[in-house]
Amino acid sequence: MATAFSSDGEAVLRRELLPVLAAARGTLDGFYEMDRAAAFVQGGGFRRVALQFPDELLADAAAVAAQMEALTGAEMYILGDTTYGSCCVDEVAAEHAGAEAVLHYGPACLSPCRKLPVLHIFGQQPLDVKCCAEAFRQLYPNQQSHVVVLSDVVYAHAMGELEQQLCPEYPNVVFSRVVCGDPPGPTLPGEVQQFGRQFPVEAPGGLQDYAMFYVGAEGLALTNFMLTWNCCPFSSFNPATGCGRRETLNVNRALMRRLYLVERARDARVVGILVGTLGVAGYLAVLQHLRELLHRAGKRSYTLAVGKPNPAKLANFLEVDIFVLVACTQNSLLDSSEFYRPIVTPYELELACNPARKWTGNYLTDFRDLLPGACAHVELPPAIPAADTVPDISLITGEMRATHLCDRPAPQQPPSTTLVCRDQTQALAEISPAASFLESRSWRGLEQQLGQTPVSKAVQGRRGIAIAYEDEGCEQL
Repeated sequence: MATAFSSDGEAVLRRELLPVLAAARGTLDGFYEMDRAAAFVQGGGFRRVALQFPDELLADAAAVAAQMEALTGAEMYILGDTTYGSCCVDEVAAEHAGAEAVLHYGPACLSPCRKLPVLHIFGQQPLDVKCCAEAFRQLYPNQQSHVVVLSDVVYAHAMGELEQQLCPEYPNVVFSRVVCGDPPGPTLPGEVQQFGRQFPVEAPGGLQDYAMFYVGAEGLALTNFMLTWNCCPFSSFNPATGCGRRETLNVNRALMRRLYLVERARDARVVGILVGTLGVAGYLAVLQHLRELLHRAGKRSYTLAVGKPNPAKLANFLEVDIFVLVACTQNSLLDSSEFYRPIVTPYELELACNPARKWTGNYLTDFRDLLPGACAHVELPPAIPAADTVPDISLITGEMRATHLCDRPAPQQPPSTTLVCRDQTQALAEISPAASFLESRSWRGLEQQLGQTPVSKAVQGRRGIAIAYEDEGCEQL
């Protein structure tokens, strides 16, 4: 019985994957920059290389890998399903394959990596430069306007041609440059370098005197720019539709939502630190920084490595009042409306727990800016007795809460590790108070129970819909 409400999934199983997506865009050599990638592999002397593709480019993966092996003689390993976000370099999966370097294809957050050499190949998406320039002229009729031109990385290859068309007419337009990894030297005075973009600021009033023009579709990158540079008016050009517009996203409403989460973090007593990256440089330092911050604020913390967070995974931790996600700049702003508990960024947790950090209107999404020695680091103030603290009232619950900081923990010797027999296979396990508490719960989510479930053959199930299965007789009441 074929209805609109049921399907046996046969069409999905029999559907063929289109072999080469790049054929519609041009040749593989041009879109994936085969010559540049081969020069990177041969110049580094790499013999095992990981090729990381996002889902939308996986259909080209086999053809690209075969051509790269023919050009370089090195072994190529395709990384499909990434550990975290596809915009980040998946060093964990690459090390599992024994790779010496990574070729990262598609959109990227350009977060610096910790270990492996990386070459970013964004994929040269087509851009109608004339149409984009005309949209710019309509949005900025005053030719003396101070504008910074930003772009999605997949359109960075066309920014030089756009600059040639606009700069003779607009002397105060600045084009950003894509920079992969950390800069080789210190940032020059009057120069901005964030999110893999670098551009000079020459207006007397600084960055707030500039407007921002973004070339790309609406997405996490644009949202990140607008929250960070919220003092600048934004406009954008979508190459897919060929239309330019002034961005009407109410940044103040978005900031109000984030500040509400800061208040929730102040009320929280148990905080779960979600490890959302294992490849971005500095993630271990910020984990230790957050643990110390929460300890000084009198809150308990648990560090959780759950891969890509989703509501089902995090619902296993009912004792946690709020989560803080340590991830790259684009994946940090996670919409937690569907989650059982809110998810905040490291910067929002600092606003909640560090009395010395005040809200200035600037928003930070790069957790490395919070570390000691960084541009936005704020030291924790000294502890004061609880009797001398000013009472603080929660704006959400109306209850009184403690806001004083505890003394810094004294350096301790490494705790001894207790090893016990886990099961009859004589495996050893480390026992911790947090793990023991979670093990004592009656329900712990999905369990594999390997070897405990009897194996049975698959049988034919019912067909149809619930009110009238095909194998049911017509019984009269």
